[in-house]
Amino acid sequence: MLNFIICDDELEFRKLIIDEIDKFMMNYDAEYKKYECENYEKDFETLARKELGFKVYFFDIKTKNGSGLDAARFIREELDDWNSIIIIVTAFAEYRYEALSNRLYLLDFISKFDNCKSKLKETLKIIYKQYNSREKCLSYEYNYTLYKIELKDIIFIEKEQDSKRCIIHASYGTFKAPFTLNALSKQLDKRFLKVHKSMILNIDKISTYNTKENEVLFVNGMSTNLISRAGKKELIEYVTNNR
Repeated sequence: MLNFIICDDELEFRKLIIDEIDKFMMNYDAEYKKYECENYEKDFETLARKELGFKVYFFDIKTKNGSGLDAARFIREELDDWNSIIIIVTAFAEYRYEALSNRLYLLDFISKFDNCKSKLKETLKIIYKQYNSREKCLSYEYNYTLYKIELKDIIFIEKEQDSKRCIIHASYGTFKAPFTLNALSKQLDKRFLKVHKSMILNIDKISTYNTKENEVLFVNGMSTNLISRAGKKELIEYVTNNR
């Protein structure tokens, strides 16, 4: 899922960016969400730390409570997040060189007073291309919506009861997919293990495995004991050899 996080203390410009995002995304079926922040304090930090999926940040370089460059530095250095996209949209064009020379891997620096809408549109095209070309994603279409869920974010996948659909449990939400486990497994890699006819789990997301109770506890606090006898043997072997 695409997540757009707009941080600007001017409501007018937050609305402008959101309107451009909505107009652009109308051309695609991809699922997306938008989040607004007036500053770089509690709400922003909560979003930055939260696992949401593919994140795109639009930062004003100066607000009444913080700097967009400091926020970018927080994301890159403190959170060690080098995958999210960061764009500066500001009235302070004189900071362009400083922003782009700070090794913060900014996608773009857009002036609010220099063809802002046009440049936002061009930047959104680049963002969508990057999002759409990501590797190691589970990709499918359901109810006219395109889903791209990074494999690293999937905790486990289970067959929906009395249905031919599956339920994908990711670190940032739960999604339904109109496929069998076997069909979905073709898009998965070696970190995934089928431990039951109705369960595939991500070995990287296991916190503990209680072999006596035959229960897996995942890193997000969820658990399952849907593990067959053959699955238990394979899971023990897999955990032993890959940790």
